Amino acid sequence: MRDSSHFQWYVIPLLLVVIYIYATEVERRNWNVLFAGLALWGMDWFNEIWNSLVFHATGRAPVWGTSGPTAYQILIGLNIEICFMFAIMGVAAAKMLPPKETRIFGLPNRPVLIAANSAAAVGVEVLLNKAGVLTWDWSWWHASFPYLIWLIGYVPFFIACFWVHDLPTVRSKVLAVGAILGIDALALLVFGSLGWL
Repeated sequence: MRDSSHFQWYVIPLLLVVIYIYATEVERRNWNVLFAGLALWGMDWFNEIWNSLVFHATGRAPVWGTSGPTAYQILIGLNIEICFMFAIMGVAAAKMLPPKETRIFGLPNRPVLIAANSAAAVGVEVLLNKAGVLTWDWSWWHASFPYLIWLIGYVPFFIACFWVHDLPTVRSKVLAVGAILGIDALALLVFGSLGWL
């Protein structure tokens, strides 16, 4: 992990794509989407940190792990490519949000879209697991029992994303995202310094 000798140049254009996506939202002053994207990205970091702590605590396996080639392995379940993907995922999900009053099948759209987006993400994870690039070693976190992957792995991401999107002021969005990223940064600092990540 964190071995820079595996660096590949494709990381640079990927980074520029992420920067461009966020810069476009800044240019448009579309703070709802910008902060929603950061909220989802921050929630992924939170999950990746506790996943690494599970591996440290058990000494057996993380809840999920990434295998195969990567330009940079950040944590046991997070590589640079996945990090960039989650940075974009929240922006994409927020851009597709209809107005709050829009109903889907007669239901409020936010819960429906949280459930649907989470299910789609789990479907992608199942395919990645079958391809051998995403490992699952615990019986309760597996393709044959995807409910916890859905409930813990993705539902909180989209809840945070949509909640931040719908907050009434830019200040409240900044505070919410700041809290999420602040907790992540503190956890990385503390657990990283202890050698647990």
